[in-house]
Amino acid sequence: MEFLYSLCILAIFLLVGKALRANIRLFQVLFLPSAIIAGFLALGLGPYGAELIPAWVIADWSPLPGILINIVFATLFLGVAIPPVKKIWGLGGSQLCYGVVVGMGQYFFALLTTVLVLVPVFKTNPLIACILEIGFSGGHGTAAGMKHMFNDLGFPAGGDLGLMSATVGIITAVVAGMILINIAIRKDYCTYLSEKRGIPVYKKKGLIPEPERFSIATATVASEAIEPLTFHFAIISLAVIIGWAFLAGLQTLSPAFRSFPLFPLAMIGGLIVQRFSMVVKVDRYFDKSTFDRVLGFALDVLVISAIATVKLDVFLANVGPFAVLMAVGIVWMVFCAVVLAPRMFPKYWFERGITEFGMQTGVTAIGLMLLRVVDPLYKTDTARAFGFKQMIYEPFLGGGFITAFAPMLVLSLGVWPSIAVSLAAMAVFFLLSLFNGWVKFRPDRSAGS
Repeated sequence: MEFLYSLCILAIFLLVGKALRANIRLFQVLFLPSAIIAGFLALGLGPYGAELIPAWVIADWSPLPGILINIVFATLFLGVAIPPVKKIWGLGGSQLCYGVVVGMGQYFFALLTTVLVLVPVFKTNPLIACILEIGFSGGHGTAAGMKHMFNDLGFPAGGDLGLMSATVGIITAVVAGMILINIAIRKDYCTYLSEKRGIPVYKKKGLIPEPERFSIATATVASEAIEPLTFHFAIISLAVIIGWAFLAGLQTLSPAFRSFPLFPLAMIGGLIVQRFSMVVKVDRYFDKSTFDRVLGFALDVLVISAIATVKLDVFLANVGPFAVLMAVGIVWMVFCAVVLAPRMFPKYWFERGITEFGMQTGVTAIGLMLLRVVDPLYKTDTARAFGFKQMIYEPFLGGGFITAFAPMLVLSLGVWPSIAVSLAAMAVFFLLSLFNGWVKFRPDRSAGS
């Protein structure tokens, strides 16, 4: 019963977070999700603040992020039609090349800063370099999923710092993103943006008025046989089990995989289930909106429980190196949006660049929100290009295999070889973009170019 009470308390905090988002202008301007607001509220009332939340409640919340991240990643590709590789590359290739350069650049500059500044000055663990990509490109879910690995690798502060990194990333995505958009308006970089058309008030408050409401799912199976939500959750569970089987196999092959997280393999399990369902034509009973609702529920609970259980003393003990790393990450991301994007995108450079900026610092939803501001009717090809890019990008970076392997590689290879690997990856994808004719060394920044 204690666990049930803990979940109910968590849900009440989510309701309070939603009320605060709907009524406090600052939260609306920052587009902070209710789960993040509620998480910090719970953190302030927990053992590192007012001490009003009992210790047994915090103990019940602690395992939730590590469990729910597997549900989130297993769901990512379920209900998604997988197009041919040629089509993905044709429209999303330049977006993918740019995304990999930006994502691997987070590793490159974080590792360089770590070896030149953080280790000699602050005597910090070299694994701190990994929290930039985990928090910015990965987000709260990925940071929560990596906690166990950081503990096993001797850097227990990594998980908590990763969660704080994700929070800094989301605030950066919205604040810096909106600043860049306003500059782009004045300089005529946007193709279809109307200065009079702002973000609807209901988007800021998060309360949808009746004329704008929509159905959140469609029933594809009869509830007399099985509840549609139950059916879709069972499909997600199958993907998780396949990922678990892969993990067990890897751990049998080598003890080095003992600390490897489940969630990237659960994502591969989801891809396998989706592909097999397409072959046997069962995918017609998959409803993408239902999968999205399960994913959204799991992510909300994951985020609030992850933030609420952050060990604040661990974060404060590392605030110096953390601040330096965040500053480096923000500078790199702004550089990419302002300097690199117009040179690596053959068309609609600002729309494509600002979408990637939102995703690579915050989350995919923030990236699409920034795109909606500059391209409200999706008249450019950015949304489709970004979607195709994510299908290849996510299994590797932003919570995929590279994200999961990175701490192990830094320890096994060392920092300088890891710097060389990240730089080489950036160079390869930049050259791919160059050879495909997408790179312009003297770009035209005008609207539509």
